[in-house]
Amino acid sequence: MIKPGAWLGLLGGGQLGRMFVMAAQSLGYKVVVLDPDPASPAGRVAEKHVCSQYDDVSALDELGNLSASFTTEFENIPSDSLRYLEKYGQVSPSAGSVEIAQDRIREKDFLKMQGFQVVPYKPIQDIEEIDAGGCEDLFPGILKVSRFGYDGKGQARVNNVEETKDAFKSFRSSRCVLEKMVTLAAELSVIVARDKFGSMSVFPAAENRHEAGILDMSIVPARLPDEIISEAKEIACSLAEKMNYVGVLCVEFFLESGGSLLINEIAPRPHNSGHYTIDACAASQFEQQARIVAGLPLGSTDQYRPAVMFNLLGDLWDMGEPNWLKVLEDPNVKLHLYGKTEPRRGRKMGHLTMIGTDVREILDSAEHIKKFLKQGIS
Repeated sequence: MIKPGAWLGLLGGGQLGRMFVMAAQSLGYKVVVLDPDPASPAGRVAEKHVCSQYDDVSALDELGNLSASFTTEFENIPSDSLRYLEKYGQVSPSAGSVEIAQDRIREKDFLKMQGFQVVPYKPIQDIEEIDAGGCEDLFPGILKVSRFGYDGKGQARVNNVEETKDAFKSFRSSRCVLEKMVTLAAELSVIVARDKFGSMSVFPAAENRHEAGILDMSIVPARLPDEIISEAKEIACSLAEKMNYVGVLCVEFFLESGGSLLINEIAPRPHNSGHYTIDACAASQFEQQARIVAGLPLGSTDQYRPAVMFNLLGDLWDMGEPNWLKVLEDPNVKLHLYGKTEPRRGRKMGHLTMIGTDVREILDSAEHIKKFLKQGIS
């Protein structure tokens, strides 16, 4: 156990980091954030912000000399930086775990090798591979850049070889993966927390809706058959064990119309679909992350009340600051803003969580608030 009052090191300064910092502080810890953005959301609430690139050795040494343990808030931190910090203390998740999720091809190959079901796919490393065959059975499909794609960025729907070539060129011939589009009954995610001793706790599964590749809304508990939820949780726990994962892991699933569960992708960190845990569960995903980093026992993942979470994108600021006074007239609304100074279309500026006793009623209220907020969009 790392005693309260000690420093914890965090690589990454976005909103996930901000919420981790707040959770760690509530447990009595101080946090130092390494992030190159001087206005990073996490850096602005942490006790110390080292404003530097993630591969800056002097910055990593500063982080290492101050902190007793380390974590990350997103998967695109250089794995060499995570390995470098291992000489100073535990890094959770490990560099090896993060590396799997940094590259879509490597991730899918790993999942397939471990016996997990994924959508049919083909790696595309150069344009000649598109002509080499094997793509025809994947149309209609989605071409995705193998690295650094998120929230629908670096993706294109394709229906034939020529469209795939055009998309590949538009991505500047970066390594890609072509995935077959499957007929979906639902999308869901499961978040599991696993400590260094192998103990695990699993949060209730979230039923997710996306718009333009960005998570729009999570409904919890998911309105899906119990056997599907149980299977998804079992898969998530099995994956965490096979990765020897230490930290908070999100596993996103496609539920095919035929009833099969496919792993879409994994996130080696807290996840957008788990934000509801802040207001609806005994311990949030961020508290679990802080507990793991500090060597504390895992908290309870019990959900007290049903919840609906939806993202607040920068689009809502097109006509100025949204009318939060009107939104908060509903006593069941919990507003979380991330402290970002520049609203941009498609940028996550915050989220709302609605809690109550009946999922249908909460969902109706959430849709009403969404409609009200969007009235100000030009």
